[in-house]
Order: sequence, then C-alpha cells, then structure tokens
Amino acid sequence: MPDSMNVFDRRLVRRNRDRAAPGLGAHDFLFREVAERLADRLDDVTRKFPRALDLGCHGGELAASLRGRGGIEMLVQCDLSPAMARRAQENGRPTLVADEEFLPFAPESFDLVVSNLSLHWVNDLPGCLLQIRQCLKPDGLFLAAMLGGDTLGELRQALMEAELAESGGAGPRVSPFADLRDAGGLLQRAGFALPVVDGDRLTATYPDLLGLMRDLRGMGEANAVEARPRRFATRTLFARADHLYRRAADADGRLPASFQIVTMTAWTPHAGQQQALAPGSARSRLADALGIDEPTRRR
Repeated sequence: MPDSMNVFDRRLVRRNRDRAAPGLGAHDFLFREVAERLADRLDDVTRKFPRALDLGCHGGELAASLRGRGGIEMLVQCDLSPAMARRAQENGRPTLVADEEFLPFAPESFDLVVSNLSLHWVNDLPGCLLQIRQCLKPDGLFLAAMLGGDTLGELRQALMEAELAESGGAGPRVSPFADLRDAGGLLQRAGFALPVVDGDRLTATYPDLLGLMRDLRGMGEANAVEARPRRFATRTLFARADHLYRRAADADGRLPASFQIVTMTAWTPHAGQQQALAPGSARSRLADALGIDEPTRRR
C-alpha cells in the first residue's frame, strides 16, 4: 500500500536532478545566491567547524561560497543525484551519493551540517532532521535553507486557473512547500536546541511562462509530486496560463516568480549552552528595568 508520507516521488526528484546536472551552470542563479547568504550567516558565528557536511550539494555552489569560512578543514558533499554528485566532485572535495531520508553517517560525525535548497523535496522532514541531529557532535550547528510555502505562488495560481478553464479540474502542477510557521516546531521535535527560523523572498522575472519553466527544469526543480497529473500539459493550457500570469506582470511586461527562502539555524544540545531560567526564578522585575509602574491585577 502507498505510504501516506510520500508526497514526493523521490525517484523522479533524482531523475530531474540527473537531467539538469550537465547544464546546471546556466540555471543555478538561485542556488548561488542562497549559498552566499548561508555562508554570510556562518560568518556571524565565532565557532570553528573542522568537519562539515553539505547535504544536497547540487553542483557544489555552497562549497564555493564556504571556501575559507567557518574554520572548515574538511567538507563532505552528498546529493541524491549521481550526476549532481559527479559535478560537485570536480572541486576535489570528498563527495558521495546519499539520500537525505537515509543518511549513511555515523553518530557525531560532523561539527556542522549545511543544506542549500534541497530539504523541501524530503518526504519525512521530521525524520530527516532527527538524523541530521544524530550525525552532529554535541554543540554542533545545523544551518539550512529550503523553499517555503509561498514559493511560485503566481505560477501556481495561473496554472490552476488555466487547467480549471480547460478541463474543469486541476491537479498539483507546482510542488507544495513547507510552511515557515512549522519549521521551528519541527526542529524542536527533532531534539535541536536554540532553533531560529526566518523567511526571505527572492523574485526573478521572465519574459514569458516558458522561460520560467525552462529555468525550473534547468535547476532540477520540476514538479515531482506523487499526485501530479500524468497527462502532458497542452500548448493551449500553457498559452492560457501565460495569459493569466500576465495579470502580475511588471511595468516592463515581465512575469515575476517569487521564491520564499526559509532559513533554519539550530544547535545540538550541550551542557555549556545558554539555558532559559526556570519560571519564577528572576531576581528583578521587568517593570523596574523598563522604568514603569506595574499594573495591579484584580481577580
């Protein structure tokens, strides 16, 4: 019987990445931009991380941004796609093919795990996060970015309306993405400490719908939902979707494509980390610190 957890067809995710790998350099703008943002965040941490893992490395974009940062002495790269792993291996770092849902690493193998726009294709994200925590050393850092629920909202709406008009029904032609509000709870559920989650939005513009679809395929980010429509989209459907999409066009007639970037930062528990005080243990009143009179409550 099918597993209800399987939102994504992981074999198709692998195949999409394999097909995209040879020409990735012409479409990897999003991976490179987010990789640099993740590396900038690592600059804000004073700790050093000698052994690090790049989980879902694509073509090695994050490795390039991390060069000389974070005190990393050895960076291991892995990707679900053999073709992507071979492409990333060109930089000479140890690289292997590995599934984020079944990590092959021993407990406490790494000081740092980073992941750049890969975890939104994982079916069992809580289980994946638990495995990541287990392969980190105590007081190890997890730093990752993935696509959030508001990603490609303009495309999703245009395709849904076009398909409803064409056939009276609509299937999921754009993948669902994780909700920003859920990410912090998932980190806590996996046993991480000090979780911080925030969202940002990046927008690219295209002359037409086909240009956007070409970029998504070129990144290996084409639809891989298990419940996706099995029938091929017709030219008529795409023409209608393009027409509907143009309601959101900018002053130059270009179509916006929004990518919500959800960034997660968390640490594996360690006795030396800051701990929240127990309720009622404060030695001074908040009202005194703020210089205000504390209101009297009546029952």
